[in-house]
Amino acid sequence: MRGKKLLAVLAVSAVMFAGCGLKSHEAIIKVNDKAITQAQFDQMMDKQAGSGMFAAMGIDVKSDKNSFIYLLLKDRIVNELIVKSLLNEEVEKRGIKVSNADVDEAIKTIIDKVGSKEQLNTILKENGISNSQFRDDLKEEVKMKKLAKELGNSSVSDAEAKKFYNDNIDKFKYPDKVRASHILVSVNPVEITEIVKSDSKNKNLDDAAIKAKVNEEIKAREDKINKLLAEAKKDPTQFAKLAKENSDDTATAVKGGDLGFFAAKEMVPEFSKAAFAMKPNTISDKPVKTQFGYHIIMVTDRAAAGQTPYEKVKNDIKGYLENQKQIEMIDNLTESLKKNAKIEYVNEEYDPAYVKKEVKKSIDNSEELAKQAKQQAEEKK
Repeated sequence: MRGKKLLAVLAVSAVMFAGCGLKSHEAIIKVNDKAITQAQFDQMMDKQAGSGMFAAMGIDVKSDKNSFIYLLLKDRIVNELIVKSLLNEEVEKRGIKVSNADVDEAIKTIIDKVGSKEQLNTILKENGISNSQFRDDLKEEVKMKKLAKELGNSSVSDAEAKKFYNDNIDKFKYPDKVRASHILVSVNPVEITEIVKSDSKNKNLDDAAIKAKVNEEIKAREDKINKLLAEAKKDPTQFAKLAKENSDDTATAVKGGDLGFFAAKEMVPEFSKAAFAMKPNTISDKPVKTQFGYHIIMVTDRAAAGQTPYEKVKNDIKGYLENQKQIEMIDNLTESLKKNAKIEYVNEEYDPAYVKKEVKKSIDNSEELAKQAKQQAEEKK
């Protein structure tokens, strides 16, 4: 009997848990009778809310679904999902296919531009993009390029490229630049304090003891950077090896600390001031302190201000202008498809008209709260 009861409980649990996933497969919008599901919306919302400027600013967009920011993002995502559905339908009608070989070729082109596969992986990691996500996004891009080619001619003539160059000549001018490598030993008192506090061995320490341990760790890191500086000065040919083994800047450590060429404004002031005061093939006399910690800088080259010749950027300009033409053709197609599409908002909460009303409510509420706060401040005076 106990066995039967257990099976019955498991059966009920299975039904309940299965039901939890049903909502995600519900259609919230239908585009020419093809469903856009809650799961598709949630996936794109997670992707966009958790990356880019929102993540950089530490904003949890999804914490308040009535907020101005969330509603604007919601409206944008709904439009993107509709456009994607319409374009995919057009791609299917035209029999356009994207093979793994097509994606591999696109990846190879990108690797050639960034320098190496390792560098591409570093860029993806820094931006929180997985290799599988990168392939999926690239597959969509290749698909759109194939569609654009069927819509018309997007080739760019030499005359068009030269005109763009002449019309935007300031874009091709560059300031004085320095090429340098560095070794970073990170020194962030707040971060070090958290590390010390999180150590179970320190849980009974008072604030003074914690502060002492933090200062001890900072001193150890200062000793480390000075020791590394002495080693680098003794044998500059070992600088890249020292950077690979010791630098806390993992993105450049793999390249021996190489930062490439950079203008003064591209680095924090303390770093730029030191680097631009140095001659090629020299190492900084002392560690350079910035908000990131201590740096040992080795300047390897300098480049005077100038202007990139047309011939050197000709192919890049053509690629850019060709891409702009393709985007314009895709945009025109999208507008046409939208006008002739049957779009049904199964869940009214995703109807742009509904979202627009909610945005107005959010703005009105914010203005009212601001007004109340101002009145309260005036009453306290």
